Formats: sequence, C-alpha cells, structure tokens
Amino acid sequence: MLFDDDAELEDEFRSVAFASDDVRAMERPLLEDGVPLMRMAASATAMTARVMMARAHVSPDTARITLLAGGGDNGGDGLFAAAELAADGVDVTVVAVGRSLHEEGFAAFRAVGGEVIVLDSDAEIPGVDGPQDAQEASDLFEEAVSAAESSHLVIDAMTGIGLHGALRGIPAQVAAALGEHGQLPDVIATPCGAGHDGFPLVLAVDAPSGVGIDDGTLPGPYIPADATITFGALKPCDLLPPATYVCGQQVLVDFGFDTEPFLPAVENVTQRTAAQSIRLPHVNDSKYSRGVVGLVTGSDEYPGAAVLSSRAAALSNVGMIRYVGPRIAQDMVLSRVPEAVMGKGHVQSWVVGSGVPSGPDEGDMDAQRRRIAALLAHYSSEEDGSEDLPPVVVDAGALDLLPESCVPQVLITPHAGELARLLSERDEDVSVQDVLAEPLNWATRAWELTGATVLLKGAVTVVVGDDGDGNPHVFVSGSGPAWLATAGAGDVLAGVIGAVLAQNAETLVRLPDQMAVFAAVGSYIHGLAAGMASESFQRGSCPPVVYDGASPLEFFHAMQPRRIEPGSVLDGTLGHPIVAGEVADCIPGVFGTLIGMYDDNDGDDDDDNVTDGTTSDDDGDDAESPVFSSGSGTDEAVTADDGDDADVVLDVDRDYTDEELDALADALFAKYEEEERR
Repeated sequence: MLFDDDAELEDEFRSVAFASDDVRAMERPLLEDGVPLMRMAASATAMTARVMMARAHVSPDTARITLLAGGGDNGGDGLFAAAELAADGVDVTVVAVGRSLHEEGFAAFRAVGGEVIVLDSDAEIPGVDGPQDAQEASDLFEEAVSAAESSHLVIDAMTGIGLHGALRGIPAQVAAALGEHGQLPDVIATPCGAGHDGFPLVLAVDAPSGVGIDDGTLPGPYIPADATITFGALKPCDLLPPATYVCGQQVLVDFGFDTEPFLPAVENVTQRTAAQSIRLPHVNDSKYSRGVVGLVTGSDEYPGAAVLSSRAAALSNVGMIRYVGPRIAQDMVLSRVPEAVMGKGHVQSWVVGSGVPSGPDEGDMDAQRRRIAALLAHYSSEEDGSEDLPPVVVDAGALDLLPESCVPQVLITPHAGELARLLSERDEDVSVQDVLAEPLNWATRAWELTGATVLLKGAVTVVVGDDGDGNPHVFVSGSGPAWLATAGAGDVLAGVIGAVLAQNAETLVRLPDQMAVFAAVGSYIHGLAAGMASESFQRGSCPPVVYDGASPLEFFHAMQPRRIEPGSVLDGTLGHPIVAGEVADCIPGVFGTLIGMYDDNDGDDDDDNVTDGTTSDDDGDDAESPVFSSGSGTDEAVTADDGDDADVVLDVDRDYTDEELDALADALFAKYEEEERR
C-alpha cells in the first residue's frame, strides 16, 4: 500500500545513504550498550558467503575461500565470518594485508584452524611470521594472489568505510593484482544478482576496497564485487556512480540505527516516491488544471526531437501540451500528437532545447534558439519576479543559452559531454572523462556555478538541487536498462520531466526545494518505461536485499536474479533493443503501475519485486536431527534431508554446533539443486 508506514520505513532504509562519519556516529551508542555488532556483521557475512556458494553450485566440503583481511574492524568482521565458515568445513585462507589483525577475530579463526599468509614485513601478528626479505615478500605475495585466484570466493575485508582516497601500500598492490585500476570493467550489463561466469566470486564487506565511500569514485586500484554486504545503513558509494556499478548485488543488514538526527547524503528514488509524485485527476478538473507543458524543441535539422519530447509529455499525465517550433516540426508533432496545440500560451512548465542545434554565433542564431534565449533571460536570478516563473527543463542545444545565474526552478539535463562543455565555458578545467569519473563532484559544481538544478544523465542519473537552506540535495535514479542508450532517449526524458513538473506546479510554488525530487522522479519513470519497452530486468542500479538470517531460504531466493519463466513470450533477463519512440509508448503503462499503488491492498509493492521465490509452510516428516526450526511456531524441526516443500529457517534463539552449521550449508545447496532439477 502507498501509505503503509512500515513499508515506507523499509523503503527509506533501502534507499537512503548516509556519510561514513554519520554511520560511525550511529554505531557508537549501540557499541557503548554492548550490542555485538561485529558478531552480527560476521554472521550475516558468513551466511551471504554460503548463499553465494550454493548459487554457484559449490558445496561447503569442496569450497575454497580466501579472506583479504585488513587490521581494523572491517578485517575483524571478515575474520569472525571466516571462523564460522571454517567451522562449516570450508577451506579458508586468510591473507593479512596490514601490520596487524583484529585480535579477537584472529583468535577465533586460529581456534578452528586455517592458513594465514602475512604480506607485510613489519607485521606483528602472534604466531605467524611475515616476510624476512624482499624475495620472500615477493613469493608470499604471489602465493596470496594465487590462493585468491584459485578460490571459489574471495571475501574482501581490507578497508571498509574508514579509508578516504585511493588504496595505498600492500592493499593497493593486492587490488591491482586481483581487480581494476580506476576504470570500470568492460562487461555486459546483466540483471542484479546475475554475477558472471567463473571464479572467484567476490563478496565485499561493507564496501569494495578502493572505492570512494562518500563520493562514489574509483580513485585508484579497487576490487569489483559480485555482492557487497553493508551494515546498518547504506553509504553513498552504494548508490553513486561509478562505485555503485562495482558493488554487485547489495545486501543490507539492519542494525536498528537511529537515523533521525542525520541528514541523508544521497537518496535513491523509489517506486513509492514516484507514485506519490503523480497528480491524480480531480472531479472538477479541466485540461488546464491537470497541467500544461510548453515545448520549444526540435528544429529544421532535428524535427524528430519535437515529436519525441511532445509525445512523451502528452503521455505523462498532463491535460495539454503546447508546441512552438518550425513548420516541419509542427506538422510532424500534429501527425503523432493531434491533441497538441500549436503556439504560445499559459503553461505550468517549459521544455526547451531538445533537438535544437547548439552554439552558433549569435548573428546566425536560428528561430528556435532566439525563442529559447528570450525565454531563459527571464530566469536570471537578477530578474525581478524570476522566482515566480514556472519550472523549465533546459536540454541539449539550450544549455549554452543559460543566464549567468539561474533560479532553482531551472533544470538542466546534460549528459557527461554536455556538462563538461558547459563547465569549460565557465572556466572550469574539466573533461568528459573527469565528469564520468566524478559525476557527483561535477554535477554539484554545476549547481554551484549556475544556480540551476542539475540532472546529469547516465546509467545511474545524478540530480543535485537546493535543499531550501542553500545546501545540495542529491538524488539518484538507475531504474532504466542499458538498452536506454539510444538516440532520442534524452528527448523523451525531457518531455516526461516537463510533465512531472507541470502536474506538481502548485506543490513547487509552496515547496520549491522539491525541484530535485520531481526531476529524479521523471528520470525514474523514464527508466521504468524503457525496462517495460525492452522487457529487460537489467537496471542501472537495484535496491538492496535486506538480510534476514532467520529465513535463509527466502534470503537465498532474494539473492537470485529475476528472470521470466521459460515458455513465456520472452525467456531470459536481458530483453531486447528498443528505440526512443517505444519508450514513450510505454509511459502510460508505467503511470498505471504507479497509480495502482494507491489501491488499498496487500500486494507486493517492492521496487523491483526482488524476491521471486516463496517458501512453504509445510514441514518435513523426518525430525531425526533437529537442525532448523520449521518457522511454524511448533517444536518440530526441519533437517537437511527433509521434504522438498520444507522451509530452511534458522532458529535465532538457538546456539548451533559446527555440525549443524554444516547441515545448513548442505540444506541450502540441496534445495538449490532440487529447484534447478525442477
């Protein structure tokens, strides 16, 4: 339900990221109260490792795991998890990348056996010698890399969220040997949780080592993860590009943090936010009260952009669109949108610049550019009454026509190349590659320089606006598939956003700081329409799976990539190519889905319906070895060889033996194998 308080709180938990310093402040009172956060983190990490191995058809008795352990608490999380896994019978090797290891975590691991490789010659780790000379250091490093590369799973617990800037020293060398250096890996875009073929899989603890925790950058060597388990709250790197692309499937563990005193650093648009941004029709509505979008888009050179932007706006829940442009574009718009009205008039939002050539000398400026320049001049922060004007979406060829300083209801929608050009024209030394490497930094800089709300397009779009107190308010949206990288998609996006702004015009008068929210919602709707058009489950980003240690089988299902069942119209997950017009055609269906959330029902309104599998309430008959509780509220138990319909549910009030933990991993693996055979 749209207004379910509990569901809204869970949505917020899965979509809001906090700065690393704030997360540590959230931890502090719990640690002072003696809450065993490290043990909780370790158990969740161990369970996630078991699930990853089961999904990869690796049983515990044949699995090989390498833990890359730093000397801090992140390494401690990994060591306690390694101890649990070693107790299951898994072959675990620990590679110490620093001068020390977490004392209690290391003791727990040593108590169950397992190999330890120390790489730092200055390390002081009880009972284990580091290299004595350069040759031994080189040999041990090669041994550690070989151990990791030959493992089924690498658990990356080198740095966590405490490091700022690029990795240095031995961790940097390890990351360079096993991972990437500053650039995104060139891989096929696959659905969340799909991972890749081959080993080793990588599970990052709290964050992949080497990513910029608070800015989402990749400043140096880093290790891409197939899954990242993060504790207590999301961090900015979980949501921000490019770091979010190397986190893999995200798993979020709830520690019960009190987040109320802290402001989010980044917010991800959710289905609920988008639904709440839709203006429903009123009984006394007219076409004017539902919202009117004015478009100055397209040109003699690119008339198709006028059609795409106009059609997208008309299909996005407004009462009317007005189009201003050359005759050829007018004729094309009317052929596809006969409801459109030609010429100027009262509007609740403007969309300008899509399909308009950029940058000719002023004397050669075509009619569209003259119209746009005259309109945008009124949006200067120096103009009296500019703050009362309707919002305007400034795209493509209109970006160089911005006033020197804009009011916040101006929204610019550049891609990386256009943003680099706009910033360079304002004396910033920046390239396209700089923008791609640091999208948050440069989008924020554009907001500071222009005063406009900034929407930087990408697989994960970054929006920066004013929070009402002069501070940046950051949103992201990654709801679209990679198929959306197609000509004209930006024109459709501009039309959708213009319509979202028009239908929320009254709200923006009262709450101008909501400009960034509505811009991000427009991007979210655009992405969903592309997913619908391409029939793809791949997305720029996906909400995290919330860890549930009490229901490992449900957690197992939640970690699986979504797919369409064999025998349906489409068998698979990647979908198919699309053109921009097909995205526009699917916009009404997206609005219908979002409006459906207003229905008072108990249906699943999860953003991506991540959990496809369900479990049965029926227990098996054989309770000879009571390893797992049935989840039924009785004293019966489910064992590893129970019936096919049995739940595999941990009893959170019980201390398990090593043999019982082995049985858990075996049960998960057997359950997966049975479902594969089906």
